[in-house]
Amino acid sequence: MRPITRLRTLYDVQQLLKQFNVFVYVGKRLWDIELMALEIDNLYQARVIDKDLFLQAKLVLNKEHREEEKYETQERRKND
Repeated sequence: MRPITRLRTLYDVQQLLKQFNVFVYVGKRLWDIELMALEIDNLYQARVIDKDLFLQAKLVLNKEHREEEKYETQERRKND
């Protein structure tokens, strides 16, 4: 498996975590994103990933988190 150098999507972040045998599935997408963010923090603190990869991952996860919160809010409003 070749090293990941560019992260643009949630899938890219999942593939990065997979390289370290970290598989995240909680059952709710928002929670998965939050747990992935914690795992990325842990990898960075352990100095397993560099600052550039860490920042890329956090940007992707923050974007996905905002979009998922927005989607859930819209769904809630539809069902009310």
